[in-house]
Amino acid sequence: MHHSGGPGWDITVDTSSVMLTALYLRDAAGLEGTGTPAVSPASPKVRTVDPRQTVAHCGGVAELRDQWSRWWKSLATGRPEAVTNLDPPEFSVFTGVPALQRFCQAHYGAAMTWGRERRSEYTKLQTRREATGRSEIFANLVEEREMELGRDARAFTLNIIELPLSEARAWYIEPQRLIMSQSLPDDEEDLRSFVQPVIELLV
Repeated sequence: MHHSGGPGWDITVDTSSVMLTALYLRDAAGLEGTGTPAVSPASPKVRTVDPRQTVAHCGGVAELRDQWSRWWKSLATGRPEAVTNLDPPEFSVFTGVPALQRFCQAHYGAAMTWGRERRSEYTKLQTRREATGRSEIFANLVEEREMELGRDARAFTLNIIELPLSEARAWYIEPQRLIMSQSLPDDEEDLRSFVQPVIELLV
């Protein structure tokens, strides 16, 4: 996790293990484009499996899509009731959403392996950013906005969740979350195009 802050404001940048799992399950089931926000496919690409037989007795793929979408929205918005602590092998936390429970039971091992590899890559990425000073871009954006306005930033918190997504962009979830492709900071101009309007709104 990277943390930037000043008087009254706070920005954290990290990834999310449970959102990595959710992302893997979505792409494995071939449900790309599902959910709010409808983030782009994972990178590296997840191998797709046909979910129809797995969820045939739980409402089918349409029900899986709906149940996954509701779970993703709760994760993305940080709702208190969001299921973040999974409990294999039964996944009793998904008892009320049997299609999602069944698909998670069938593919959790692969999701965990994939997620562990992505977290390892992300740790290395953060270390490189810290060494080169690239991790300070968010604090710099706040300071630039303060200079433009001639005042200190208003009190705000912004949680940036980086995920390995194929499209270098970001999705703002009001009031204090930003889901971002972890490749976006590689291009400062592109990063600014997505993040600067959010900073301007908050500062």
